[in-house]
Amino acid sequence: MWQTLNARRKPAMTISRIHTPLTERFGIDYPIFGFTPSQDVAAAISRAGGLGVLGCVRFNDPGELDEVLEWMHKNTDGKPFGVDVVMPAKIPTEGSKVDLDSMIPPEHRAFVERTLDDLGVPPLPDGQDRLNTGVLGWLHSVARSHVDVAMEHTRKYGQIKLIANALGSPPDDVIALAHENGVAVAALAGARDHALNHVAAGVDIVIAQGYEGGGHTGEVASMVLWPEIVDAVGSAAPVLAAGGVGSGRQLAAAIALGTQGVWMGTYWLTAAEYNLGATTESGPSTVQQALLKATSRDTVRRRIYSGKPARLLKTRWTDAWDDAGAPEPLPMPLQNLLVGEAHARISLADDPDVVAMPAGQIVGRCNEIVPVADMIEDLVTEYAASIARLDGTL
Repeated sequence: MWQTLNARRKPAMTISRIHTPLTERFGIDYPIFGFTPSQDVAAAISRAGGLGVLGCVRFNDPGELDEVLEWMHKNTDGKPFGVDVVMPAKIPTEGSKVDLDSMIPPEHRAFVERTLDDLGVPPLPDGQDRLNTGVLGWLHSVARSHVDVAMEHTRKYGQIKLIANALGSPPDDVIALAHENGVAVAALAGARDHALNHVAAGVDIVIAQGYEGGGHTGEVASMVLWPEIVDAVGSAAPVLAAGGVGSGRQLAAAIALGTQGVWMGTYWLTAAEYNLGATTESGPSTVQQALLKATSRDTVRRRIYSGKPARLLKTRWTDAWDDAGAPEPLPMPLQNLLVGEAHARISLADDPDVVAMPAGQIVGRCNEIVPVADMIEDLVTEYAASIARLDGTL
């Protein structure tokens, strides 16, 4: 199965470049911005002519991020790439992780433990600190360290060209620091007002993410949201289209609606290079097994992942939170701390029916394991065919 999926015939590349102002600005061949938590996938996207954007939230230790960015510099053939952080514009009163941990109600903890037991998810290996299992990256102070590490690498190598924020406009001083280092700032927007606030704050690129998108997403569908935000910001900032993009036809539609490129996340989860979570010796990882069998209807939008609305793959884990006896999710960052250990345990478990994974509705198109270079070729080839088809209507 694995060999068959990877040995499929590669499509013939029909065009070598797609020109938009953003491809010229970043020196990339295609207006394809690929967000991913995997450094292997991010590097492959940049090598193939897009802009790989490494998600930093999984790095609790700034030293680990520093090592991964060093690896990125050595494996991107000198091509540009970006980083993605998670921080609100308003600096929260955070307290220590122990203080925050003590604020979680006992009944919430009991529910999570009971659910994991019911789902057969094993405990963490001995020696792992429960408070350091993939949750601290959601804290503002840790996100700040991600920015500092990224800026150090920018000054040293100059390859990091973009810093994106998943929770609105970054703080003013973070925007200023990025600009001082020649780094563009992008922020996700799920509504027209969000986009206008980004522009007013000094954000360079607005990422218009429709309701269909994976992870944190708003309530307006992409077909409505993209042109609405393009019209709202006008010439003040270029717009990237996000949410429901998984084909060259959708790339063409995004350009036709006035955006200057696409921001894609779910699409890369079934890349051959993706190797996070439980793996198998031969074949797709546990997470990829879950994605491969999912349809476009197998996602839910819930607050259980982080405390804010996020679209997730529908699994037995999300179903448990929908049961009548389940507690209401806690606000960010308490929900992160509550489920952080659970997510770590689920990630190490070998059960595709019990994954905890953000995924957009485009997951229904993620039907095979394909190398990133081929995935980008598919996008570009279909884009060219779509443009030719549109030309034929005139």
